[in-house]
Amino acid sequence: MATQSHKLFTQDGNEYREFTDAEYAQHAIDKIAYDAWIAEQAAKAVAKQAVLDRLGITADEAALLLG
Repeated sequence: MATQSHKLFTQDGNEYREFTDAEYAQHAIDKIAYDAWIAEQAAKAVAKQAVLDRLGITADEAALLLG
């Protein structure tokens, strides 16, 4: 099964051009970092909800207690 590849382009003044090899490499690094950040945010949300569930309160009630 073949995978579809996408060319990435950027605007240089009035001209559009394909990413350079360095830009493709940076894009890959940025995507990995973004995916890790998303996973971290999801884990934090799960942990926060677990604490709220243990306390038996909602997020709004916790905000009132801490605010």
